[in-house]
Amino acid sequence: MFLLVNVVRHDDAYTWAAKRLYTTNSATRALEVRNVVAIEQLTPALEKAAAAADSLLFAKYSDTVLRELGIDEQVLRAVRTIIDKAQLKAFETLLPEDQCEVLQYLAEGFGPDEVYRDVVAVRRPVDAGPDPDESLAVAVAIANTTNRITLVTGPEELADILEKPFTAWQVFLHPSQRRVAYRVSYGGPVQITGGPGTGKTVAALHRVKHLLTRSPDTRVLLTTYTNALAGSLRENLSLLLDGDDALLGRVDVTTVNAYAHNVVTHLDGKAPSPMNDREERQLWQRVVKQLGLPWTEQFLAQEYRHVVLAQDLRTPDTYRSALRRGRGRALPSARRDQLWSPVELFESMLHAQKATTHLKVCARAADLLAGSAPTHDHVVVDEAQDLHPAQWRVLRGAVAPGSDDLFITGDPHQRIYDSKVSLGSLGISVAGRTHRLRINYRSTEEILIWSTGILSPVSVDDLGGEGSDSLAGYRSLLHGRRPHVDGYGSEQAEVAALVERVEGWINQGIRPSESGCAPASTCCSTRRTTS
Repeated sequence: MFLLVNVVRHDDAYTWAAKRLYTTNSATRALEVRNVVAIEQLTPALEKAAAAADSLLFAKYSDTVLRELGIDEQVLRAVRTIIDKAQLKAFETLLPEDQCEVLQYLAEGFGPDEVYRDVVAVRRPVDAGPDPDESLAVAVAIANTTNRITLVTGPEELADILEKPFTAWQVFLHPSQRRVAYRVSYGGPVQITGGPGTGKTVAALHRVKHLLTRSPDTRVLLTTYTNALAGSLRENLSLLLDGDDALLGRVDVTTVNAYAHNVVTHLDGKAPSPMNDREERQLWQRVVKQLGLPWTEQFLAQEYRHVVLAQDLRTPDTYRSALRRGRGRALPSARRDQLWSPVELFESMLHAQKATTHLKVCARAADLLAGSAPTHDHVVVDEAQDLHPAQWRVLRGAVAPGSDDLFITGDPHQRIYDSKVSLGSLGISVAGRTHRLRINYRSTEEILIWSTGILSPVSVDDLGGEGSDSLAGYRSLLHGRRPHVDGYGSEQAEVAALVERVEGWINQGIRPSESGCAPASTCCSTRRTTS
């Protein structure tokens, strides 16, 4: 058996191979590679430095605990020299992947039990015995079953892999994604979160494939927030399913609003006519003018969206006692009574115009689904962070509660709209069924360190509204240059520097099509950055 592990120039290949050692991980049974020469050369010097250090990064974990997580003797000796996270990061390119990820999780504060569950157990073969098989051929075979290595038996198979178009790699799964996408079954709704570039959408698409292949009669609703995203999902799902019309015919790919519109049209017998944002804003302006209110149309529209529709409030009494978390200003009962009048006038104006709003269509669809049979066997939700509670009620009604009813992916750090959602209060409990993807496949580690350094001081509500979300453990396996940042006193100076930078790139032989310029406005400021 021959395993292709790297492609470099002839002499470099011999040098590279002479420094590498291949072994089997004692915990995950995975094939491992390490720069054994570099580790052996570095460890003695680091041991001297560690002896004088005030504390060590992994001092609180015993050798037994680390061995149970797959840390072998050579790596264990090196681990006992690591003082801080920066030193661990310097070791990353030398260590076997599974062992490195175990150490990264521990360094971020995850307990040994959590690390075993999220890193070791999901990679360990189900039928693995108590003692590891030291055969590298067995390790390769195991890696093949988990799609970490592809075995080929002839040139035709190899050519097929190498000649695949780039688009085929858009739906390729890393093992950390595969374990959540192809889990046989979940006991209820499941939530998958992760930073940008961690493959949440790819995991969602593969989950659809898994659900479709479990039963010939399964119907799946694959939904997202915008039409553009729905179009992308439809295109990539067709690619993943190799254009199989029979499978594609059992999946409805659409936005939540479009699905709600179809439900209302079908069950009410007539299509609703939702107005656009501009028309809705103009209607609120009429309400303010007609009633002579002390509030702006923006405040009333937001109160209606984030309190009245979000909590499905239909009477003055329910509004009077409703929670208004995140609205920024308190309203006593008397003021709430005054606020209910514009709500009633707004809705009466909608009725007079035989119009509605998108969120009211969702509210109507949820009511109709509550009194009818579910439309689908499974619902898969992508980019869920911006869905409104009214939209979540629609999705809850689209599928009967039970195993594998809702598969939800999203990133609260990419939230655009400030919709406060408690999934548990809407009948979508993901307790004990949440998973976080932490490996970024889109950006380099240097870019991640820079960007997360900006985001980390900000507290972000998690996807379900039950706590806060953290970027702990978010990392990349790719490396590149560190981002370069410059500030300028005026827009003219900034543009001049930008022109000079791009000209410098072109003079270096970089084609104009390989450069990009993107202005990014900062919140509450007129400053701009270019990259």
